[in-house]
Amino acid sequence: MWSVVKAVMRRNHLLKRLPDAIIIGVKKAGTRATLEYLRLHDQIKAPGPEVHFFDRNYKYGLDWYREQMPPAAPEDVIIEKTPRYFISPEAPAKIRSMNPKMKLIVVFRDPVTRLLSEYAQIASKRPGLPSFEQMAFLDANRTRVNRSWGAVHTGLYEKHLRHWLKLFPKSQILFICGEQLITNPVNVTANMEQFLNLPKKISDQHFAFGGKFPCLKKLPLSEPHCLGKTKGRLHPVVKEKDLQTLRQFYKPYNDVLYKLIGQSCDW
Repeated sequence: MWSVVKAVMRRNHLLKRLPDAIIIGVKKAGTRATLEYLRLHDQIKAPGPEVHFFDRNYKYGLDWYREQMPPAAPEDVIIEKTPRYFISPEAPAKIRSMNPKMKLIVVFRDPVTRLLSEYAQIASKRPGLPSFEQMAFLDANRTRVNRSWGAVHTGLYEKHLRHWLKLFPKSQILFICGEQLITNPVNVTANMEQFLNLPKKISDQHFAFGGKFPCLKKLPLSEPHCLGKTKGRLHPVVKEKDLQTLRQFYKPYNDVLYKLIGQSCDW
């Protein structure tokens, strides 16, 4: 009986408020999967679409931003996801101005694989797009990488991360190697629960394995929910020589990133 009373009391105290944590990036690195994993926890509340407040809609003010959030109980954690925040030079200061104690989650991914994934996404929406090689390289021999292409520049993670580390201590940022969302989802979610000060509730019973991506079960007895058809979108076929050129291009930036975050993603 008391549990029913508590549930009613909890529902009666739902309020909209600013988020407690933000998934700030990186685009095409696994941010959607990260949020879907977190939603397995009954104390996680999140808005539906990406809000883009700190990079596009800041002019509407904090009251507008608050209204985009779902109603939540005091013990709930509200989390927003907009991957483009990571590469926005203005977003770190804007977020700190709102809440200097904000918790941030950053998902990284092998920058070459991420680049292929972003190209595949762009190509699916823009028929007639130049080939991947034409976009990614400056010369016909494909020896010089086109770092002015935004998709290439996004993968220079350490350069973007420095903007955030100037304003937020590492203790407020959780770094995730996106590949672990597939290889070790239980460990990733446990780290997120701890980071967000949530009671541990997500276990291997919430994941169903068998395909390329884990499927999710809200409750151990529920039907698995698999991520949408955009997951696993076919990447362009690129020659190994060109992939190696891209890996060599990103390697020094990856090495600096590992030192900044105190861990290696083994790219």
